Amino acid sequence: MDNKHEERERIEVELLLEAVFRMYGYDFRNYAYSSVRRRIWHRVHSERLSTVSGLTERILHDRGCMDRLLADMTIHVTEMFRDPEVFKSFREKVVPILRTYPFIRIWHAGCSTGEEVYSMAILLQEEGLYEKTRIYATDTNAEVLKIAKEGVYPIDKMKQYTRNYLDSGGRASFSQYYTAKYDSVIFQSELKRNIVFAQHNLVTDSSFNEFNVIFCRNVMIYFNKQLQYHVHGLLYDSLSMFGLLALGTKESINFTRHADDYEELDNLNRLYRKVK
Repeated sequence: MDNKHEERERIEVELLLEAVFRMYGYDFRNYAYSSVRRRIWHRVHSERLSTVSGLTERILHDRGCMDRLLADMTIHVTEMFRDPEVFKSFREKVVPILRTYPFIRIWHAGCSTGEEVYSMAILLQEEGLYEKTRIYATDTNAEVLKIAKEGVYPIDKMKQYTRNYLDSGGRASFSQYYTAKYDSVIFQSELKRNIVFAQHNLVTDSSFNEFNVIFCRNVMIYFNKQLQYHVHGLLYDSLSMFGLLALGTKESINFTRHADDYEELDNLNRLYRKVK
């Protein structure tokens, strides 16, 4: 690809992202370019178009096409007790701190289809803390939030999820938390009792509460440095003093403006405590 072609393509991508933001309010303008470009071209080909400009025209006049592009742009890779060692460390290092609180507010930012939210509810129930907890589970994508609210997942994933649960320090039979029906399972309605599901965009929306714990795992790896800088500020502002922050295993607070505002509870598993 020659330089002029690359420049033309970048202009087309930037115009598409600007159109998405101005027409629909979704801001992907500071997502990592290579990742955004790849997902846009996937949608171009899927719509049987030949140019990014053609896709821009279509999304401006066809909400269905915009919804399909949105599904491409928001990556949803998650599972119950994902990275079990993180949840094990949370039980050992964070739960004792939470026991001292009269009420616990937890934010799962970028909760996707909800598996980690239900994992947290199960963990807190086993630790006797769920009754005094409110979990706020947010995502920018309304479609994945519907799945999260329903709490229905494929039964063929339960073997892996059970293994994750046990590796995370689970204390019961994992199957007691769901009911199997045909090729799916539905998690107990009791687990949803203290969960609030809502749309929230980390890119464009502001802080909406003060939290004792924030889970924001594997969300910022798709952002450029400028947007990571912005989101770190939002998370910092949303945490109470001595609140706990959980990031993804490929993410870190190092080299951010708030790096000195946290102490490491578990650097390997990216658990931090706000101290300034």
